[in-house]
Amino acid sequence: MRKLLIEIPTWLGDCVMATPAIENIIKQQPDVQITIFGSKISTEIFKHHPQVKRIVVDTSREQKHRLYYLYKTAKQLGKFDCTLSFRRTITSKLFVLFTNATRKGNYKRYNKKPTHQVNRYNDFVNTILNTNNSPAKLVIHPNPTKPPKPNKKILGINPGASYGSAKRWYPTEFAKVASALSNQYDIIIFGSNKETDIAQDIEKSLLKMGVTNYQNLAGKTNIAQLIEHISQLNLFITGDSGPMHVAAAFQIPTLAIFGPTKDNETAQWKNKKSTIIKKNLECQPCMQRTCPLGHHDCMKQIKAEQVLEEIVF
Repeated sequence: MRKLLIEIPTWLGDCVMATPAIENIIKQQPDVQITIFGSKISTEIFKHHPQVKRIVVDTSREQKHRLYYLYKTAKQLGKFDCTLSFRRTITSKLFVLFTNATRKGNYKRYNKKPTHQVNRYNDFVNTILNTNNSPAKLVIHPNPTKPPKPNKKILGINPGASYGSAKRWYPTEFAKVASALSNQYDIIIFGSNKETDIAQDIEKSLLKMGVTNYQNLAGKTNIAQLIEHISQLNLFITGDSGPMHVAAAFQIPTLAIFGPTKDNETAQWKNKKSTIIKKNLECQPCMQRTCPLGHHDCMKQIKAEQVLEEIVF
């Protein structure tokens, strides 16, 4: 196989979790030339990958005639030995159908038993390509020109989660943790442009506590900059989110706070310096974007003191 077209997952975290499966393809076919097709966010993961020869951002949602755009794009990309899509949507199935490839495959779950999403993506590739590889670590190739690590240790806190409010821990608790660690670490607050409010709440709390050695980068970084900043961290405190998986790819010591989601399916993959913090309530995991019971105890009952006790790295 010389030429491979891959449609990657839309979400940042899912895209990172697909990297072990993609790396297994490269191990089998070290000379393969890969074209990546996907969202503006997720394609940044492959920006510095040596086997990725072309990246095409999917703008089909912005088009008046989405299916025609996908058809035209698929034809313009040229001929491939294989097209793989890590997505399950109807539009993705049509895009794969439109491509000029000898072999084609769309992601699906082959086993209903609970397992990590990394395993599911890897099973998909094994099935389509008739291989039997096990998934290794997450892989993000860093920017080769990135600056060296600063002298003082850096703590990153990531209070947001694009999935919904149910996955978010509380700003006051984040601030308490950051304040307690501020003598040992400089602090970076992360977040998208939709998470500036919660980041500002943390910032206000830090200032009330007399903490000034922080940067609030919420809404101020693109994905490439986010990846670079996370790769420089000495400690990361986050909810179940895309940045959590980015940190796992760089083996950053991480405290991951889980509420409504399944940690056995989406926790950091193969990061030996990762600790999961959760309450194990009867209502967990509900997998809802907002708390269906209205109390949000899965997050509310987790306090800063518990998180600080888990820092043993």
